[in-house]
Amino acid sequence: MNKPFQPQRRTVLKRIVQYSALGLVALLSPFAGSLMQSTQAQTNAKVINLAYQSSGDIVKARKAVEPRLKALGVTVNWVGPFAAGPQLIEALNAGKVDIGSVGETPPIFSQATIPGAPQFVYIAGRTPTNGTNQGIVVKANSPIKKVADLKGKKIAFQVGSNAQYLLAKALQEIGLKISDIQIVALTPPQARDAFLQGKADAWVGGDPFLAVVQSTNTTPIRILRNAAGINTLGGFYLGRRSFVTQNPGLVRVFLEEAETAGEFAEKNPTIIANQLAPDLKLDVSIVEKVVRRSAYKLRRLTPAIIAQQQSVADFYFAQKVISRKIDIKQAVLPTLQYQAITPANIK
Repeated sequence: MNKPFQPQRRTVLKRIVQYSALGLVALLSPFAGSLMQSTQAQTNAKVINLAYQSSGDIVKARKAVEPRLKALGVTVNWVGPFAAGPQLIEALNAGKVDIGSVGETPPIFSQATIPGAPQFVYIAGRTPTNGTNQGIVVKANSPIKKVADLKGKKIAFQVGSNAQYLLAKALQEIGLKISDIQIVALTPPQARDAFLQGKADAWVGGDPFLAVVQSTNTTPIRILRNAAGINTLGGFYLGRRSFVTQNPGLVRVFLEEAETAGEFAEKNPTIIANQLAPDLKLDVSIVEKVVRRSAYKLRRLTPAIIAQQQSVADFYFAQKVISRKIDIKQAVLPTLQYQAITPANIK
């Protein structure tokens, strides 16, 4: 005959179940944390301000992030177009932008200029291109035949952008520095125009502006040096620190859609060109050229990528381009926070 179930046995069994549940929660904590953060994302922010540059934005063009966030009760507000990365980060630091994409140089210049911990944090990396979408350009009939001939010449580019990194590294390759040339500091479209109008001897520019000039016969050009082997980082997505820490679920959804858009763009350049062309106000054939030599997929932030970015910052400091040495890790989140914001489709 079975003995009745004793109260103390019930207590023991209850504790076993409780401990097992705690163990399951511990095992699933990253997933559970993600779910909690998604719930928080519905209440911590009702609007997300996404930045885009004048060079175009495939996430904006795809229009896929809006319905995802609308389902969470969040409205997408696109802010821009910004002339380049430095202007975008300025808006981010001012609290007008929550997430935006820039090259490797703008966050370094911003961090070097403003003391203390940056207002922004790195949230994802961008896949590098092969370098053909950017170059140091002269007119076809220019007496400047090689990078060394740039010494003492007027060169137009956006200061604090990846154009400056390309120029500085190309000059270093032949033993020169930025201080050996005359800087004509302008936004990307202004720099292109100054070059075409003969107000600068050379221009450091990238797509879509470079593709436009290459596609017209008005001013034939030569590229002294493209970015192959120089701009190896590909750039980053940045987020406003307080927004990212308070809305990890929102950031995760955005990055997931950004990666999905990037995968689509690399597989369907013609479709993406047609979607980007209206915003860029360019012929689809030119935009498709831009798309085909761009890279859109994202990368998880690893210690190796952060170390590479630190080496870029150290290069600028050694070249006396920035006035103080900076620590990139001041703009890096703790590992657990990256687990919360980085979706599984980013490798």
